Amino acid sequence: MKANSVFPKKTWLYKNGLSVVFIGLFVCSLFAQALTGWNEHNKELNEHGANSLNLGTYLRSGHFISATFENFESEFLQMMLYVLLTIKLRQIGSAESKKIDQKEEVDREPVPSKDAPWAVRQGGWILKLYSHSLSIAFILLFLLSWYLHFYGSWQDHNIEQALKGKPADTMGAYLGQTTFWFETFQNWQSEFLSVAAIVVLTIFLRQKGSPESKPVDAPHMETGK
Repeated sequence: MKANSVFPKKTWLYKNGLSVVFIGLFVCSLFAQALTGWNEHNKELNEHGANSLNLGTYLRSGHFISATFENFESEFLQMMLYVLLTIKLRQIGSAESKKIDQKEEVDREPVPSKDAPWAVRQGGWILKLYSHSLSIAFILLFLLSWYLHFYGSWQDHNIEQALKGKPADTMGAYLGQTTFWFETFQNWQSEFLSVAAIVVLTIFLRQKGSPESKPVDAPHMETGK
């Protein structure tokens, strides 16, 4: 019997289903956010006697930019800290932790081979940079999202000031106000809670078939997947 009859060739969608589904969900929810946010913002403008915005203008407004990147910022912060803190920190029994008393595959020194990424075969500073490229990417994405959240929030704040007949605030003055930081910390705390939840819950709970869970019959204090 041919191997292909036992293990049929997988389609592109099968091999990329996880990213396709999540990107699809992201696009759909971003579109839904834009439409609902557009209507909500126009409602607020109309209540103050201002003209409605068309959708294209709304997508460039502080209201949309702030709301969008406020969420991006907290997600990238979560992933940045998760990648960095799991290098050294451990949680006994958690599926999300490296093992307590031994090194794992991710700790090994990179070895050049024909199948290794280009950066590994290059070596030197390129390899050094590539060895930390995931955390660097999340740090840059976090900083960019933080700035765009701040910029959008500042713009939206000054629109509200204008509607109330008050003077606009500078970026420096707005940074010292509580509005932006309230928006920031209400998102950050939810991300920290969600990471803590999966770290702790995977000690005792299981999900058969998920790579984020230990095997169903694994002891509670077995650490790692």
